[in-house]
Amino acid sequence: MSIIVQNVSKLYGEQKALDQVSFEVKAGEIVGFLGPNGAGKSTMMKIITAFLPATEGKVEVNGLDVSSDPLKVKSQIGYLAEQNPLYYDMYVKESLHFTAGVYKIKNAKERIAEIIQLVGLEKEQHKQIGALSKGYKQRLGLAQALIHDPSVLILDEPTTGLDPNQLDEIRGLIKAIGAKKTVMLSTHIMQEVEAICERVIIVDQGKIVANSETKALSELFGPSSIVELEFDKKAKQSSMLKLAGVKKATSKDGLKWIIEHDPKIDIRNALFQLAVKEDLSVLAMQQKKTSVEDVFKQLTRRQSTV
Repeated sequence: MSIIVQNVSKLYGEQKALDQVSFEVKAGEIVGFLGPNGAGKSTMMKIITAFLPATEGKVEVNGLDVSSDPLKVKSQIGYLAEQNPLYYDMYVKESLHFTAGVYKIKNAKERIAEIIQLVGLEKEQHKQIGALSKGYKQRLGLAQALIHDPSVLILDEPTTGLDPNQLDEIRGLIKAIGAKKTVMLSTHIMQEVEAICERVIIVDQGKIVANSETKALSELFGPSSIVELEFDKKAKQSSMLKLAGVKKATSKDGLKWIIEHDPKIDIRNALFQLAVKEDLSVLAMQQKKTSVEDVFKQLTRRQSTV
């Protein structure tokens, strides 16, 4: 087992950032750690990486107790913080030599060349860090986190601020790394979770509210119960509400509709029959699949106007 978290709580004064959190991450897994802002994600990651002590509870990484063996734990972990700490006046290769020195890496020159190739920094290795794009700065952060060849990688919002092309590149890199290492990543991008994470842990207000394989997450709320529909002419809401199983029918223009229905009843045939009866043509109809984002919203919905 790579990471074991047992009944961890964290207090900041009277505010409880984490409340009796427990979970495990197995060796070789890529796990998404999700939650709204202020849910306790970054706090949990800082505790796992031995940068912050827990108020209560226990954390182990590769069998090492985080509180009693923090230096040994750090040698096992690669950590990319949300605010990527880089020295902008240094050069890429110089920065990696500095990091290699901190970890006392033997054959540093060969390892740096290897890691530069792994994260795709060949063309940028002689540039000053301040001149790098956001995407290459993230690659450098990953390089620093990986240079000592850790078995566990902790990534806090690794793709924040990247453009679509950079997103794809970094996601591909994380997935490739995850083939050989345990990866735990925090992100607000749900498509990212569905693309690369095998399992998802959702935290809200300091507590675990879901811990499931990504593919099985949608089953938490049963099958999908929404049909998206478009007619060629305006339809009557009253007609759709009379159909068996329909709970709600909403539209802004009378043409495009969102139909919420009993998940036990397939209403698509009834909608087609309604269209024929009222001389409407169905231009589009789609049974919406429950996504990670849908489940996330359900589980973290708060009574708030913010």
